[in-house]
Amino acid sequence: MNETILGMKPATVIYLLLILVALLIITTIFVINKMNIISRKYYALMSGKKGADLEKVIRVRFKEMDQVKANAKRVTKEHKQIKKQLSSSYSKMGLIKYDAFDQVAGKLSFVLALLNDDNTGVTLNAMHNRDGCYIYAKEIIKGESYIPLSEEEKQAIEKAKTVDEEINDLTSEAEDDISFDL
Repeated sequence: MNETILGMKPATVIYLLLILVALLIITTIFVINKMNIISRKYYALMSGKKGADLEKVIRVRFKEMDQVKANAKRVTKEHKQIKKQLSSSYSKMGLIKYDAFDQVAGKLSFVLALLNDDNTGVTLNAMHNRDGCYIYAKEIIKGESYIPLSEEEKQAIEKAKTVDEEINDLTSEAEDDISFDL
């Protein structure tokens, strides 16, 4: 009997099949072990108080996330409203002290420029002399005046604009840090 299976002796084929069966048994044991570990973790998660509360906890967290999102929208809306109000208020100031008259020293005279975000506002020029103090106000529209400005008034306006540029740089950096995409 010279029989062969796939060009091999029957005993060799049986040994190969036994090796394959042993590998399958080992693999099956490994898979069953992994499945038992996962099943224990699943049952621990889903059983008892923890398992019953899991769905409730998830719902509460989603509700909290919705509240956070609503609050973020509200804060963003309020921030825009406040920013709009602030843009029309006097937020830029420039003060220049000077001697208005030769006979009065000590830089008792001053120009105060008060501007909003559009560089619109007023300059107050307080000129001090021995007889008293005189205050003059000039309207400023977008950084310009229809009435001629003194050199000190121009300096006060430029000082107010310069301070604003520094504040805008800081503000834009802060806005970049807290912006929301809602």
